[in-house]
Amino acid sequence: MIIAIDGTTASGKGTIAKRLASHYGLPHMDTGRLYRATAVAALKQGVPLDDEARLAALASALDLADFNEAELRTAEAGKAASVVSALPKVRQALFELQRAFALQDGGALLDGRDIGTVIAPDADVKLWVDADVEQRGYRRWRELLGFGEEVSLEQVIQQLRERDQRDQNRKDAPAAMAADAVLIDTTDLTIEAAVEKALAAVKVALARGNRT
Repeated sequence: MIIAIDGTTASGKGTIAKRLASHYGLPHMDTGRLYRATAVAALKQGVPLDDEARLAALASALDLADFNEAELRTAEAGKAASVVSALPKVRQALFELQRAFALQDGGALLDGRDIGTVIAPDADVKLWVDADVEQRGYRRWRELLGFGEEVSLEQVIQQLRERDQRDQNRKDAPAAMAADAVLIDTTDLTIEAAVEKALAAVKVALARGNRT
């Protein structure tokens, strides 16, 4: 069984993915970490974010064990990752890794922005997780404060608007809800309620396909 969870930044996508992976006993890949790690590696090594060939080489040689969660979750890493993820050669360098993970024996759960449309269009279940940008901004702002970053709520909301624009309008694998995906709007939901709604959607999708 393959579950594809896509959606916007700070929509609750990652938490829902972790909970569902645990519930179904599936290995989980947060594909956004691949792009964040590529971006962080580039920033550390002074590789320009428009040097597509060198960035693709960094992506091909990634070892996520070299990065800690705090450095991957900074506002700078997120902004750089959005730029890096728009580059076709970088996406291609990471495609096979994601595809192989999705097709492993026993199934898998992946979350990102193009899982249901590009990485695993044959997934048994597809969800799109989203929320109003103001609510997402507030969540992301609280997260950044927890990491010790000093940034205003207004700045974070604006960064998310720009991120959405880049992700949805890039030429290669733009972020988009798959035609057969189920929308999970978390704007007014607690994380527990969002997870329950996602679980219910998965059960319905699996029942349609006679999967358990």
